Amino acid sequence: MAGPTILVADDDRAIRTVLSQALARLGHDVRTTGDAATLWRWVEDGEGDLVITDVVMPDGNGLDLIPRIKRVRPDLRIIVMSAQNTLLTAVKATERGAFEYLPKPFDLKELVAVVQRALSTPRSPVSAIGADGVGEGELPLIGRSQAMQDIYRVMARLMSTDLTVMITGESGTGKELVARALHNYGKRRNGPFVALNMAAIPRELIESELFGHEKGAFTGATSRSTGRFEQANGGTLFLDEIGDMPMEAQTRLLRVLQEGEYTTVGGRTPIRANARIIAATHRDLRQATRQGLFREDLFYRLNVVPIRLPPLRERSEDVPALVRHFFAAAAEEGLPAKSLDNAAMERLKAYHWPGNVRELENLVRRLAALYSEEVIGVDVIDAELVEGPAAESRPAEEQRNEGLAAAVERHLREYFAAHKDGLPAAGLHDRILQEVERPLITLSLAATKGNQIKAAHLLGLNRNTLRKKIRELDIQVIRGLK
Repeated sequence: MAGPTILVADDDRAIRTVLSQALARLGHDVRTTGDAATLWRWVEDGEGDLVITDVVMPDGNGLDLIPRIKRVRPDLRIIVMSAQNTLLTAVKATERGAFEYLPKPFDLKELVAVVQRALSTPRSPVSAIGADGVGEGELPLIGRSQAMQDIYRVMARLMSTDLTVMITGESGTGKELVARALHNYGKRRNGPFVALNMAAIPRELIESELFGHEKGAFTGATSRSTGRFEQANGGTLFLDEIGDMPMEAQTRLLRVLQEGEYTTVGGRTPIRANARIIAATHRDLRQATRQGLFREDLFYRLNVVPIRLPPLRERSEDVPALVRHFFAAAAEEGLPAKSLDNAAMERLKAYHWPGNVRELENLVRRLAALYSEEVIGVDVIDAELVEGPAAESRPAEEQRNEGLAAAVERHLREYFAAHKDGLPAAGLHDRILQEVERPLITLSLAATKGNQIKAAHLLGLNRNTLRKKIRELDIQVIRGLK
């Protein structure tokens, strides 16, 4: 019995050959072509059980072909490949009905696995979207590294859903950009996008900010005020720095997520919540739940789809594209057009970027404004990274040699800077002590191979005190641990 027939369309003969050989070894019948017209003729004639197509072909665009295929063969699975590795490509492929999107260069094992999944997943007719929900416009995210490709694919899958998303990442990695992209390219794009930084609001006002208040609800409430949930009705509510939300507000937010309705402060009439929730934080919320600083049940309600944004140092290959983008943006604002020579660009790629993309953007804007050279060299970059504001936190090798006090001070400076003009939530002293205390006790127990008597002596603590802290911090103790 003949195996499934796979139709492959790509103008690169080498790719067609590699795919043909790999899929034939699995018993599939593979037909290949280098043009869109032939692929369309095969599909129209009822041939093929699966399509693998590139986006750019000599006589057409693979993305434009997807809706046509879906109209005549709605159950035919389509895998899209593209060297145009942008968020827009991933979103368009998914919106038009592609089963999966793979950026080039692709991993052959991954592609084969996707083919097997596409052929084995039960089929049900899926109607394709007639017109794009997105325009060409300015791309909200820059970068074609593998790390960013993984994020694009997840985001593309989320555009047609209302699933709650938790975005994590260091300060300056672009968490709000991702949230805005999920809204602007998603099904709620015609509704409002409302952002609220939980770290920038006094804890006593957070419930009023979220849910609104009635006239006379508290001293100073001279009129009714709408909250962010009501303002975001039909759209997206972005809760930034959710890890700084006080416990009492966490309880009310959890109730809204569970019941789908809320009341204003001082109000009695329930209001139906109709907003997609996207949360973000630079904190480790799993650790916060262990420490009792964040509700575990709320964490799981928010963490339905986690997206981790990598720090810039983990995707240094994206630095040139980001630099060009920021120089172009500066030129549009009236600053002189600039560029970097190769040595300068390599120096930026090697830098640790403690402030991530935000730090890079600030540096590029400063270069455009303060230097007369049209092509900026490595000497200017060296001076900026060593002496300029971009060097408030030092490169990785210098950080490794700094003392504990300096490391803690650097961490706290970044923490305060993340709150911009606001202040962190109250209770900072205890939170910081707990963050230091947990690794101190964990490493001391590891050094004493789990012997609590020796660990208590090493720490200078009473044994009962150590046991209490182990319970409070939820530290696992294993005897004989090396």
